[in-house]
Amino acid sequence: MNELIRTALAASGDSIDIDGDTGRVRVKDETLLRSHGIDALVYLAVFGAPARQVVARWLIWETAQSLGIHPASIHELYIGRANDRLPHTFTTPAMNLRALSYDIARAAFRAALKAHVGAFMFELSRSEMAYTDQRPAEYTTCVLGAAIKEGYRGPVFLQGDHFQVHARNYIANTDAELSGLRDLIQESIRAGFYNIELDTSTLVDLTRPALEAQQRLNFELCALLSDYIRTHQPPKVDISIGGEIGEVGDKNSDIHELRVFMDSYRQHIRHQPGLSKLSVRVGTSPGGVVLPDGAIAAANVDFARLKELSTAARREYAMGGAVLHGASSLPQSEFHRFVEAGAIELHLATGFQNLLFDHLPGNLATDIYGWLFSRVAGERKPGDTDRQFIYKTRRLANGPFKKQVWNISDFERAEIRRLFEDHFTSLYTALGVNDTAATVANIVATHHIHKRLQDFEVAGAPASAQPARESAGKA
Repeated sequence: MNELIRTALAASGDSIDIDGDTGRVRVKDETLLRSHGIDALVYLAVFGAPARQVVARWLIWETAQSLGIHPASIHELYIGRANDRLPHTFTTPAMNLRALSYDIARAAFRAALKAHVGAFMFELSRSEMAYTDQRPAEYTTCVLGAAIKEGYRGPVFLQGDHFQVHARNYIANTDAELSGLRDLIQESIRAGFYNIELDTSTLVDLTRPALEAQQRLNFELCALLSDYIRTHQPPKVDISIGGEIGEVGDKNSDIHELRVFMDSYRQHIRHQPGLSKLSVRVGTSPGGVVLPDGAIAAANVDFARLKELSTAARREYAMGGAVLHGASSLPQSEFHRFVEAGAIELHLATGFQNLLFDHLPGNLATDIYGWLFSRVAGERKPGDTDRQFIYKTRRLANGPFKKQVWNISDFERAEIRRLFEDHFTSLYTALGVNDTAATVANIVATHHIHKRLQDFEVAGAPASAQPARESAGKA
């Protein structure tokens, strides 16, 4: 056993050790591990020197495995919806945690345990990985650490959100753009992201008169990348893959686009299964539309269109249903309408960021907003008020202020966890996922997937994997 491993085990309070016969991580004292050992390991995994991060991340992964906490694919659950093996009474929340990920994930697990929630997902988009300074292995570590801390058992759904082809980069250097996306897919799968949403809809060309021509690059590249995922997924795991026809211009998706995309996609894929879901646009926008006073304009969601698209996805293409982004601008009192419309998944990001930033200590918030005005003033659009500018750009402070946010006082962090636990409790209720744990356990297969130290080598994102900045709230 090397000295780095001994030091990390000591940091855990010696609550875990390495079995001399099997080489596997063994939990010696779960009470001690949960009381403070996992806190120390997660902090080391995020802020330690690179070699110490590797050891801490490996120990947390293997500890989760030993406790029955397993990154998993939600594919079978969604196909179960398509096959009417489960009721159409819930929409899975897919939650992007841009800052304080360990604490906020703890709150999500606490709320889930209280209400027996099984259908919930943690995700991070390609652009968020850059501006929040969180690569997939770190994000996985924070989420698994939170599950250990709260005593959760079962599948953990981690998702790569908006694995997006950047249109200008694609035109300038197609091979480099696709190579960067393949690298990101490999990195994410190694980290336990067994759910990946591909977004090649950026290449839809609405100037072409025929729908098939408009969607051609979208379905061709989605099929190409789907096959790449299938040939790199772990044994016994069918990664849940999502495609996207939404987020293109201001036009809502329609049934004809869905059918053209899916019929053509099916003709092009070489490896089964295909998609388990499809993202569409029906009136929401990432982050919402910010008014001059900083308030968010009410979204005009076409729920009838959403129901039509989701029904077609299930009945005609054996997918779980339609996925919607940008719902943070809607009140939770409206979320039951997504369930009624048959949406299989709802992506939420900006609302969590807003809740966190609105409850940071005053001096830290002042520092962050001062940094925005001095360091990212070039992002300001003509005519933006100060409040509009702050709302649109404060996501960019997540990375530079990551450590300062983590290091707020224990009292302040506990209060933030309490606020988020209440928020998740109401969110789960609104989306109908209470009491889904047993259904998930019956349908979703989990597997022990052991890793080696070298699987957690710390590396920055390759230049080809860094996308241009997305619009405010994109997730």
